[in-house]
Amino acid sequence: MESESSIRLARDVLKIEAESIAGLIDKLDDNFTRAVETIYRSRGRVIVTGIGKSGLIGKKIVATLTSTGTQAIFLHPVEGMHGDLGIVTKRDVVIAISNSGETHELNVIVSSVREIGAILIALTGNVSSTLARSCDLVIDVGVEREACPFGLAPTSSSTAALAMGDALAVALIEKRKFNEADFYKFHPGGNLGARLRARVREVMIAGSQTPKVHTDATVAQAIEEMDINNKGFVLITDRRNILRGIFTDGDLRRLIKRGRIDADGTIAAIMTQTPKTIDENASLAETIEAMQKDEITTLVVVNSRKKLQGYIHLHDILGRGGTLRIAMP
Repeated sequence: MESESSIRLARDVLKIEAESIAGLIDKLDDNFTRAVETIYRSRGRVIVTGIGKSGLIGKKIVATLTSTGTQAIFLHPVEGMHGDLGIVTKRDVVIAISNSGETHELNVIVSSVREIGAILIALTGNVSSTLARSCDLVIDVGVEREACPFGLAPTSSSTAALAMGDALAVALIEKRKFNEADFYKFHPGGNLGARLRARVREVMIAGSQTPKVHTDATVAQAIEEMDINNKGFVLITDRRNILRGIFTDGDLRRLIKRGRIDADGTIAAIMTQTPKTIDENASLAETIEAMQKDEITTLVVVNSRKKLQGYIHLHDILGRGGTLRIAMP
């Protein structure tokens, strides 16, 4: 059947392209590490260039880099030959993309870039090509075959170059300690932007769902409250609802291990008096930054007078079960 034939061909294409990407894993070497380090330490920008399908892939790589903290622009080789090469400085890093490595227009540009003094990185499927020989670093993105039945249309090769570009971008995310709050700064719109632009009070857990006892409660009462809510902690306030401390299941385990638990004693005597807090009016972007700084996933929410308002977990920011809990404007 015609539909079955189309599905079979589609499966073959996806399998070939998946195998092409997987094949890049063994090609990774010191050149990739040096490329990441070079871009990270560069005082200029990343300029990506390529023509045809490689140019389209280059534009996507630029988009990924710029949205994740690395300044990047695309330079079309033909436009570069007619004046746009003036954007390149010796402080920049130029990534040139060509599967064959023998694209005339691209190699003309590369030759000029060498004279300018910018560092050149090649993404090519031919490590013996003119392009490869002209660049400072060569990242092999070669594939065994194209998914095109004629072996002519760039399919597997362009996918491989795109995947390697993503690998560079993600490695730079790690290198720069780029986080979700940083990502929001470059993405003020959209679903993630809406989440991180919202305020803590819009997504925090409050009311009866917040495990809490007063400072004069016994340890046994605090443990019972912690057990009922099953949150792994209980918050301690005074009679005015001012936050005074926190007691966690980790605290309980450590006390039991030391044989120092007194069920009839007051929780105030053993609580941690400096719980990590966040103001109810803080943005979720600020909240994520605070969580990452202290390497925790839960913060106690207070108001400007330090009165307990509730608590917030990382899951409440990202959306439990994939559901956006923010009241959208």
